[in-house]
This record gives sequence, C-alpha cells and structure tokens, in this order.
Amino acid sequence: MTADEGGGVRWGILATGGIAAAFTADLIDLPEAEVVAVASRSEDSARAFAERFGIARAYGDWAALAADAEVDVVYVATPHAAHRAAAGMCLAAGRNVLCEKAFTLNAREAGELAALAREHDRFLMEAMWMYCNPLVRRLKALVDDGAVGEVRTVQADFGLAGPFPPSHRLRDPAQGGGALLDLGVYPVSFAQLLLGEPDGVTASAVLSEEGVDLQTGAVLTWDGGALAALHCSLVGATGTAASVTGSAGRIDVPGGFFHPERFVLHRAGRDPEEFVLGPAEGPRSTLRHEAREVMRALRAGEKESPLVPLEGTLAVMRTLDTIRDRVGVHYPGENG
Repeated sequence: MTADEGGGVRWGILATGGIAAAFTADLIDLPEAEVVAVASRSEDSARAFAERFGIARAYGDWAALAADAEVDVVYVATPHAAHRAAAGMCLAAGRNVLCEKAFTLNAREAGELAALAREHDRFLMEAMWMYCNPLVRRLKALVDDGAVGEVRTVQADFGLAGPFPPSHRLRDPAQGGGALLDLGVYPVSFAQLLLGEPDGVTASAVLSEEGVDLQTGAVLTWDGGALAALHCSLVGATGTAASVTGSAGRIDVPGGFFHPERFVLHRAGRDPEEFVLGPAEGPRSTLRHEAREVMRALRAGEKESPLVPLEGTLAVMRTLDTIRDRVGVHYPGENG
C-alpha cells in the first residue's frame, strides 16, 4: 500500500555513504516504514548496501530509482553538490523527496527544487533533523512563548578536529566542500529557527589552498536589535554548544545543540529549569524524528512540513550564500 492509501511508506535511498547508512538503520526499525530500493552510481555499491540492510532492489544509476513507481519517497544522501541533480530527477519523475542538508549548493538551486516540487505536486523537505528533534521543538516553543523575553543574542558553534586531507570531500570545491555547508548550516539554521532571516550578515573565514573555508565566523543581525554569533570549523573540535539570551532569561544547550539530550532555562529570581529528552522520545542521535515527520506529512497529503518549511530552507540558503560571498568561497559546480 502507498502512503496515500494509509499503508506503510515505501522508501528509496539515493546514495550509499555514511549518512545514508545511518538513516536507513533508523528507518528499518520503524514499523510504518519499508525500505524497498537503493541506488548508487556504482551497481556494486548499491548491491552491497542492499544486502547489508535487506533491501529488495538495487540500482546502479539514479534514474532507475527515480522511475520506480513503487517508491513513495526518496531520501537523497549524496554530497550537497549533487543534491540539485539527484533531487530534481526524483521530483520530475513524480517521487516525493527528503533531501540532505545543506539543501543545495546555493539558494538558486534550492529555489529550482522548490519550483519543481510545486510543478509536479510532490512533497519536498530538507533533512534538517534538528528541527524535528523533540527537545529543539520544546526550546523553540519556550522562546516563542516568551520564556526568555525578547531574544537578544544567539550563539552556536560546530567544529570537527580533522585534520582532513586535501583529497577529502570536505576540502573538495567540486563537492561543495568547506565547513560552512557541512557544519555551519546547523548554527545558521538554529539562529533562523528562532529569529527568522537576518537583515545583516558579516563574516570572516580561513580558507584552504583549494579555496574552501576551513573555519568561518559569522555575525547575523536583525533590525529589531537581535544578534547571532556563529562559528564552524574543520580544524578544531568545538563544544557544539548553543545559547539563547533574551531580555528576561537565557537557555543554555551545553553540547550537541543540533541533537540535544538536555538544556537549561535560566530566569531571574527562579531556580534553573532543566529539560531532558524523555525515554519515549528515543536516543538523542536518532534520525527517526525526521523520518516520522515525512511519513506523517505524506499520510496527511501535505506537500511540505510545517516543522521544516521550504521557505525556511530557502532563507537559510540565502544566508549561506551571503556568508560565502563575504568570505570569497565559490564552487565550480554552482548553477549561476
């Protein structure tokens, strides 16, 4: 049965790397999900992935998966330089799509995918799993309800120790390499989840010999007076912490802010309040929350998720474009 008929949702996996394996491992534990096909540019890689996860069909090219009418939704897990081509092919063939972040190389490509989804009346969502995390949703609800007053400052960082050799995809301009699109998308998305698209952007970066950013710092500002100080790095393991400071309090996420297991609300005259991920909500590192949101939306006949709306994704891509423009990072495969 298809998702539209109220049965299990049939997934296709496009790409066979580490994030595809992690997502598939979570999917196969969900009774409402069925992984029915996988595709790679290498037939051997697709077959090995299919054998590993017990998937019925393995394709040695993307087009075959896109044409598979027994697939309800395709999870696109290629490097982001290929997202436009892979997700676009699936949407044009009538498949619904969950596409990894960064959504595309740039905002123009992201807009093209959104237009394709509308043209073909298909569901499309960025795999920004942070937005689907129960604790992040709780944090946003608290901020929206005024728990910290008017938001003044957001801080967030995401850095990996490396070192990554020049041959690694994270340093390859042709694959959209650099800290910003792979890691910085999280701090930017966190800030914009709470404050929306910024009115001002300043940024500075340390670039590699290949021309991608090894680490980037950005300051986003809003006309109402709010400011976000954000950092990402491929040359140092940061604490991956975040904080939201307002006129009446502060929320601290002590580590792993993009998939937290706890955060603390501080307000003047009150004891700190700790919010913890509940046992029923699963381990903090799970990708199941975004998978469940996709399946919920498909069953409801929705073309995008209210948790990860396309306009929010496009707004983040515009900010990433501006940051890259400020620091001088450009990719050879960019469409315009």
